[in-house]
Amino acid sequence: MTRVPRIVVTDYTFPDLDPESALVQQAGFELVGHQCETLDDLIGAVADADAVITQFARITPAVIAAMTRARAIVRYGIGVDNVDLDAAQAHAIPVSNIPDYCIDEVADHTLSFILGLTRQVVTHTREMQAGRWGMAVPVHEMRVLREQTVGVLGFGRIGREVVRRLLAFKCHVLVHDPLAAAADIVALGAVAASLEQVVAAADVLTLHCPSTPDTRNLVGSALLGRMKTGALLVNLSRGDLVVTDALVAALRSGQLAGAALDVFDSEPLPAVHPLRTLPNVIIAPHIASVSPTARHALREGAARRAIAAVRGELPANVVNGVTVPRSVG
Repeated sequence: MTRVPRIVVTDYTFPDLDPESALVQQAGFELVGHQCETLDDLIGAVADADAVITQFARITPAVIAAMTRARAIVRYGIGVDNVDLDAAQAHAIPVSNIPDYCIDEVADHTLSFILGLTRQVVTHTREMQAGRWGMAVPVHEMRVLREQTVGVLGFGRIGREVVRRLLAFKCHVLVHDPLAAAADIVALGAVAASLEQVVAAADVLTLHCPSTPDTRNLVGSALLGRMKTGALLVNLSRGDLVVTDALVAALRSGQLAGAALDVFDSEPLPAVHPLRTLPNVIIAPHIASVSPTARHALREGAARRAIAAVRGELPANVVNGVTVPRSVG
């Protein structure tokens, strides 16, 4: 009996895998969904996979070594920090992501967080819900965005859209991205600056860079100490860019006036955690990327990349340097 190629999903937060299944079955392949929680679960799930789609599972060297047939690893999302890219490259397995599925969603959410902090939206909502009427904060905490200097770390697809939105509010925008051309930043209407210049000048600092060895724990006590007293921090990028204990300390001391976070270094955020109770924090459960349009593009994009790999093609947007399809004996 002819073996039907198998695409394996290691984990997912969707109600079902019906859209992916429809595309995979139309291609003549089989889709198998898992909710892997342990290393053994992952190794068992991927051992016979012809392609692997993953969301948050840690795809370690041990898991990759078990992929004897896999022609690709596809990440549901933009970031690929849960996949060991070097190990995948060593096994000639291309790793692919979906880099353009939620640009507007995250950029919009960033502005909603910035406005929520500067206009004290959540603070006044809580006061009203508690039955009180009137100003919940001193007048100086009600900021107008036009008077703020906003620092943007990262000038990729999302960073650029955030800059476009900020400029519409007439604020002064500084951008730092060592991989971006200064001319491109200036052409958009912002100011290219060094990391130190951005950190020192920003009234609001918003993060839009990937998790890499250079950016992990970037925002720790040292960087926070160089920010303006009373500045605001926004992170919708990756949770491990920020040292949480240092952030909590800065929020409690007043070094930071507030923070808005959609991502955390440990997810889900523990039920008992200071960030859940600090009054100067806005938090969300890693949902900035969500909309019906974005979710459709994400799921269809992941399935199509996996299908292409099983067919012997190189999937779109390989991020780990593999340039030819994997040959599986």
